[in-house]
Amino acid sequence: QVQLVESGGGLVQPGGSLRLSCAASGSIFSINAMGWYRQAPGKERELVASITSGGSTNYADSVKGRFTISRDNAKNTVYLQMNSLKPEDTAVYYCNVEAQLSRLLLREYWGQGTQVTVSS
Repeated sequence: QVQLVESGGGLVQPGGSLRLSCAASGSIFSINAMGWYRQAPGKERELVASITSGGSTNYADSVKGRFTISRDNAKNTVYLQMNSLKPEDTAVYYCNVEAQLSRLLLREYWGQGTQVTVSS
């Protein structure tokens, strides 16, 4: 029973910034990786950025240099700092967490999604 709570979405003008956060709670032994995905209308869900427990990060080419993913392991929280936002960044953003619930049990969880709209 792990829950992910996302926050930080909203409406911004092109060139603006937003910071998304995703906090995991519940019976979690450890979190192996956390990431952000997004899905725009008529498009497939795509990976935006991910970060491992060791701090290794990965970004989609379309956001590299503009977005930064980070995590606070003590709080089981992942952040996505989004700068220089473009209209094509408009999408529903979903948090994804790979959690180890016990020595043998791994599960993936998804946040509820938060809308990011970039428009003049």
